[in-house]
Amino acid sequence: MALLSYKTVLFAVRTGFCRGCGRPQQVQHLLKSYSCDTRFPDSNPPKSQALQKLVKYSTHYGRTQRCLSAATSSVLRKEQQRPLSRFDFLDTEDIDEITIKAQRSSHFRRFVLSSDLANLIVECLDGDLSESNAVIFECNPGPGVLTRALLNGGAQRVVALERDQQFLPALQSLERRLDGQLEVVHCDFFKLDPIGRGPVRPPAMLSKKLFDDLGIPPVAWSEDVPVRVVGIVPQKNERNVLWKLLYAIYERISIFQHGRIEMNMFMSEKEYTKLTAEAGNLKNYQALSALCQIACDIQLLHKEPWSSFGTNSKNGGCVIPRSSLTNDHLCLVRLTPRRNLFNQSLTAANSSTLVLMLKQCLTKRKAKLIDRLESWCPGSGGKLLMQLDLPEDVLTGDVHPEEYKELFEAMEHSQDFSQSWLYDEVLENINSTMLHI
Repeated sequence: MALLSYKTVLFAVRTGFCRGCGRPQQVQHLLKSYSCDTRFPDSNPPKSQALQKLVKYSTHYGRTQRCLSAATSSVLRKEQQRPLSRFDFLDTEDIDEITIKAQRSSHFRRFVLSSDLANLIVECLDGDLSESNAVIFECNPGPGVLTRALLNGGAQRVVALERDQQFLPALQSLERRLDGQLEVVHCDFFKLDPIGRGPVRPPAMLSKKLFDDLGIPPVAWSEDVPVRVVGIVPQKNERNVLWKLLYAIYERISIFQHGRIEMNMFMSEKEYTKLTAEAGNLKNYQALSALCQIACDIQLLHKEPWSSFGTNSKNGGCVIPRSSLTNDHLCLVRLTPRRNLFNQSLTAANSSTLVLMLKQCLTKRKAKLIDRLESWCPGSGGKLLMQLDLPEDVLTGDVHPEEYKELFEAMEHSQDFSQSWLYDEVLENINSTMLHI
């Protein structure tokens, strides 16, 4: 019997379906298995990590290998390229090396380094991504594990927005292997449209330039979602990032000038709890809660322990104090702006008034709403409450988000409320939030 060569070949047989006739067929994936060659007893054995990774991937459940798009298929037929396969995994040592380099960054970050977690995230994004025409913005992908999972999941176009230059070469190398499915941009999604004057330098960027460079045209607010954003909200200024997104939604500025951008973000369970808090929950129900529920459909897609994510911290530290956490999970939350958010009463032009109104009302959630209304327009509070069928003693923290929207619309049509009490504070209020991001 012939001796085995140093690198033996394994075939993992999987059941797939023919695209032409739909019949099941056996598909063989070529895998490389490292084994010790008896002819070279002095050679070093391969690292067990690589072998474990081989076994893991050769038995991995999930979708069969697929072409990424019709364009890629045509290239493959010319034998110029091949589709990205789940077996084209990044070597764990390479990931560790890149992450160690990232420790030099002063910005604390979390990364998706597990292929299992990456595949789970793709499944949470509604299964077969090839059925969606939306462009996917991946925020700060780092080593690119989730990037590959998105491409394997059928995403037709992924834009990797990476802030740290040390991650760019590996991502750009992957970009060159594909046929337009991946575009890498030196950009920090959370630093789009900075406030201030002077030139904007990467990783900061203007959203208009980003969309223009990518050739993504604006669509009407009533149209389908043109872009789906996937990422992890920075922990250090998590609340301010969420506020910035809400301001942009209501005023239809920044990325939301291009339509209803869908956000799929990992955030702390503390913030998710506040976003979804209901009226009457005086501890967690805040202006952020009401405004987000008015503006967006909120869906919890998945909870994942913090320990599942890699960090660029030597001790894997946590920026948010443990004492303030609901538990040790990050929540993958989908925020989809509502088609019916805007109407004749609520527009992008006056939405900042609604934002400030709710911030003033819900600062003190045990205060009576009528007192707040009377302070704005003496003698008119009782009329508004009767119009909305709200009791006179209702507390601001007991008013539901949709009732606040109705209250704002009633005030818009009332001749008693000139809104002059708000105008001087709106711009200062917005800027104070933006400058802390």
